Amino acid sequence: MFGGQNVEITPGMQRYIDRNNEYLARRDKYIREVVKKWKFDTIAVHGLYTVEDAIEDYQGSIIEPIFMSASQAYRDSDEMAAALAYLIPTWCYSRIANPSTYYYEWTLALLEGYGFDGETSACSTSSGMAAIMTAVQPFLVHTRRHVHEPRNFVATAQCYGGTFQQFNVRLHQERDIECRWVTDPTNLDEWASKIDENTRFLYGELPSNPGLSFFDIKAVADLAHAHNIPLIVDNTIATPALLRPICHGADIVVQSATKSLTTSGFGVCGAVIARKNIVTNIPNDKMKEDFALYVKFLPNRDYGPNLHPLQAIMTLNDMRTLRSKMDLLSRNTMKVAEFLEHHPQIESVQYLGLKNHPLHELASRYMWLVDAEYDEMYGRPVNRYGHLMSFCVKGGLEATKKFFDGLQRIWRATDLGRIKSVATIPAISTHQQQGEEGRRLANIPLNLVRLCVGGEHPEDVIADLDQALNRLKTRVSLTGTTPAVAAQTAGA
Repeated sequence: MFGGQNVEITPGMQRYIDRNNEYLARRDKYIREVVKKWKFDTIAVHGLYTVEDAIEDYQGSIIEPIFMSASQAYRDSDEMAAALAYLIPTWCYSRIANPSTYYYEWTLALLEGYGFDGETSACSTSSGMAAIMTAVQPFLVHTRRHVHEPRNFVATAQCYGGTFQQFNVRLHQERDIECRWVTDPTNLDEWASKIDENTRFLYGELPSNPGLSFFDIKAVADLAHAHNIPLIVDNTIATPALLRPICHGADIVVQSATKSLTTSGFGVCGAVIARKNIVTNIPNDKMKEDFALYVKFLPNRDYGPNLHPLQAIMTLNDMRTLRSKMDLLSRNTMKVAEFLEHHPQIESVQYLGLKNHPLHELASRYMWLVDAEYDEMYGRPVNRYGHLMSFCVKGGLEATKKFFDGLQRIWRATDLGRIKSVATIPAISTHQQQGEEGRRLANIPLNLVRLCVGGEHPEDVIADLDQALNRLKTRVSLTGTTPAVAAQTAGA
């Protein structure tokens, strides 16, 4: 726990501490001897909610209860004092924690840490953007009092538009904390050239939204650690079903659980997942020891980007079938990408699963369907590349908008990761505010369409794309004809 400094521990408090230490020891043993031996799907379904929990504490409820209460009561003053000193497990107030969010956090920590020899923990947040803020802020503190410190961090320019705004505007422009953008994240020398004694962390998003950028996680993590700083990775698109950055050396993972982890679209949710004993040049032993719990009980207690308990359980319930959903969505997306790759109205297709993609080989080293070797359908490791893809339409922005407006089944929206296929034009939506220069850095042209393929039959998605693209073909075929001929053709 993260308290106890300057707190006088009474005999009554000590009894609660001893009792709860016994509980924590039993839980750690259960994780080590039981849960860590489960397959990914079993962890996703059960997490740390046991039959014993249900029967002894929650009247046999098979699904984790939703604690729609803002605060927790205590048996006596000793228990309250021990709890508020963070000497025993507590939730005290839902701005800080809640039993429902605990079950969500425990499960996600186990999934992101699946296959990792060490320990992981998680902190839930109200959104993916809150997760990014939670992950980066503790590294941007002043370490010397009354002295102006130049501070910087290094991040991939290929990232979500909201991430770009948070880093470029809120941190760089408003707080003078320099964000140094990496334009080619596969170039380790470019990463290294931007690191100095004032760098606090490295940050990357992969696969990136919307351009499908990727980088060598282990190599970048090793570089970060050589400079005594952490690597933070946004794993929203891949999810732990396809990629677990902590297993490859990353210190911290952020998730916009609103997206791929859920697919339902019922609410907004985020999380920060970290391994124990992260690498950092910030002199804060508690933060280094257990980053996720540190930010949960201290900074986030004060900032308040908390998650609603109802949303925690809804997200947890969506996560139970994560592996099979990501497999289905990945297979559907591959078929759509292969179709678009050969369409005459398409300039280029960005999907890591395509063999001619320049990053296909690199992504194939990292992106695997978890536990495919135990699946009777496969019986061996198989690559899967997720549900996100993008493509450029011939004819510039106007042709792209004409195609986009012609979609009939695919939803026009700025969301992604849905069970329903969703498309957007990033330059006029999700990445509009970062401006032309920012989009140039991130390689987001005006004619780029981001498509997240859902759970529909891929032939129906393809049919909708084809009919919308054929509107452009008709337009091209009319070019150069006389008005009379064009009118007759249009009438037909």
